[in-house]
Amino acid sequence: MLALAAGLVLLRFLPTLPPLWGVIALLSAGLLLAWPRLRLLGLLCIGFGWACLNAHWAMNDRLPASLDGRTFWLEGTVVGLPAVESRVVRFELEQIDSRHAGLPSRLRLAWYGGPSIQAGERWRVAATLKRPHGLINPQSFDYEAWLLARRIGATGTIKAGHRLQAAQGVRSVRDALRSRLMCVDAFGREGALAALVVGDSSGLTAGDWRVLQDTGTVHLMVISGQHVGMLAGLLYGAVALLSRFGLWPRRLPWLPWACGLALGGALGYAWLAGFDVPVRRACLMVAAVLLWRLRYRQLGVWMPLLCAFLVVLVLEPLAVLQPGLWLSFGAVALLAWVFRGRLGAWSGWQTLLRAQWSMALGLVPLMMALGLPVSLTAPLANLIAVPGVSLLVVPTALLGSLLLPLPWIGEGLLWLAGGLLSLLFTFLGWVSTLQPAWLLPAIPLWGWILVALGTLVSLLPTGVPLRPLGLVLLLPLFYPSPQSPAEGRAQVWMFDVGQGNALLIRTRGHALLYDAGPRFGDFDLGERVVGASLRKLGIQHLDTMLLSHADSDHAGGALAVRRMVPVARVLSGEPQRLPRTLKSEQCTAGEHWEWDGVRFTTWLWAGARNGNQASCVLLVEANGERLLLTGDIDVAAERALLRSGFDVQARWLLVPHHGSRSSSSPAFVEAVAPQAALLSRGLHNNFGHPHPSVVQRFDAIGVSLLDTAKMGAVRFELGDWSGAEGLRAERRFWREK
Repeated sequence: MLALAAGLVLLRFLPTLPPLWGVIALLSAGLLLAWPRLRLLGLLCIGFGWACLNAHWAMNDRLPASLDGRTFWLEGTVVGLPAVESRVVRFELEQIDSRHAGLPSRLRLAWYGGPSIQAGERWRVAATLKRPHGLINPQSFDYEAWLLARRIGATGTIKAGHRLQAAQGVRSVRDALRSRLMCVDAFGREGALAALVVGDSSGLTAGDWRVLQDTGTVHLMVISGQHVGMLAGLLYGAVALLSRFGLWPRRLPWLPWACGLALGGALGYAWLAGFDVPVRRACLMVAAVLLWRLRYRQLGVWMPLLCAFLVVLVLEPLAVLQPGLWLSFGAVALLAWVFRGRLGAWSGWQTLLRAQWSMALGLVPLMMALGLPVSLTAPLANLIAVPGVSLLVVPTALLGSLLLPLPWIGEGLLWLAGGLLSLLFTFLGWVSTLQPAWLLPAIPLWGWILVALGTLVSLLPTGVPLRPLGLVLLLPLFYPSPQSPAEGRAQVWMFDVGQGNALLIRTRGHALLYDAGPRFGDFDLGERVVGASLRKLGIQHLDTMLLSHADSDHAGGALAVRRMVPVARVLSGEPQRLPRTLKSEQCTAGEHWEWDGVRFTTWLWAGARNGNQASCVLLVEANGERLLLTGDIDVAAERALLRSGFDVQARWLLVPHHGSRSSSSPAFVEAVAPQAALLSRGLHNNFGHPHPSVVQRFDAIGVSLLDTAKMGAVRFELGDWSGAEGLRAERRFWREK
């Protein structure tokens, strides 16, 4: 079983998939090696081959490159629960039918200003489809891996469409219940109720998610093993209690009935939640525990856990790409490690305290490996939130949903559950002010191994002699390896923020951020990408945040960045258009300073007539190597810059205005004479950036274009006179080439 599991897990770490003939050979070899002496190797090959075969099927079901960016008329059935966010309707389509061959079998679409859409409906739409593509940064959500794990072959935006068939089937029942929940009076917590009952978290605001992340309670608002397991436990406990007091019918054996009702309740809850992969995983774990309790207690705890893990991966090998798989099984394994085989009995509160302390410390290595933030206040928050949600909110909300057909009773229970949630979020909001979530800086592999060993040793029973050694092994957490450049050098990161701009210039002891990424409604890349990447790179504070101008694609993420990383000074070409809370100073022409042997100089056109022309230009020089950052200046501002006598010659040039046709004039490009041009833009953006004439202009003089849409985040060392590299070059089999 361990050999088979190891083969299935190997898929997660592949840079590229073996060819299909190699996969068939692996499976054949596994079957041939089935005799006893080589069965471990055979099972390893079978697991690895089965995982790779599923990955091939999912990759081959992606939109072909030849169809990328094209618009098609197609028909499909809405699956899952459509989400409405800032007037954007997002949903998934299956059972695709189109005159065009090669379309994927599952699509994720967005309809800006679209009509109300319900699960189970069938639509005919005109959609512009795109291959799966995500932002790649030192720290960001791996969108492409998430899409592949859900077997989504393309994303797209809808231009027009009409409904072919009304909602029908079991999918429509969930959607109708979700709509009903959103209409009840629940102290403004209707979105949280929908998240707990039907698994739809789109009703939670960005502020809610921030509070949940800072307090380590995200798992409470996402239907997971905890919710499913707790409901099963309540049903099992109710039957056991009735039997103990003689209230259960004697002709019905209580243990089989308790296990059966618990499993039935778990499956019913899973159906309400949509039977997504995390919920299926939870049901399998509950089934394994109940079967263990009913028949196989002699096997111990680890065998049922391993069985559930294997069944999950055999049914869906791509689940290894989802962090939830590792966190859920890791949490259960950790609890088994902490509580199994202890002498003596603990009280309820001692058990809860021990569990929270163990989870807070024991999951740190997993959170580090998955790139997830660690909440230092999680033990305090979960001490109240876990029993409150599991024992009070979820049962009340489920019972209220079940009794909605009865006037007053169902709505009254939901009102009560909403009140409890309101109190909970008030408490969590207070806890979140104590300490935000901690995104640990990157540490080398040997440091991670020491931390993992340290957590396991620290969680051993009290009497183990070497237990205090575990605390010593945790030291790499607090003393990460330095990543600062040498004196007279500057480390430059151009983050992949889509249609926006954000660059980090880091010297030996200082850091400057040029622009802070875009913000579109609640979707703030300053928080999700820029601030998170700064923390991952070990940036404790910013000496200067220079916002070229006030447009949202350059300054939209500034407030979020400052909330996550302290900023000593804010400069901008348009301080009057920025929020007052930023306390921005006016950028001026000719201001210069030096940090650790690296020189910085600014320029601003006094005659600017619009925001783009008012962009603050920054020249950075290290060891004779120069970088020119230009914001969104246009041809007129470029001419003014050249007439001012400012020495613009530089080896690296940030392409003005994302490659717009109105910028990068021949005279300006000739004066700068760059060897490499940095281009920050979104793939398939609505502005057509970069314009073909601009690309041709750089190609004609042999300048390489470093494009975040194709390379991900770009990094290089200024002052070393070396080349640049993009994070997309770090191969993962699920990433688009």
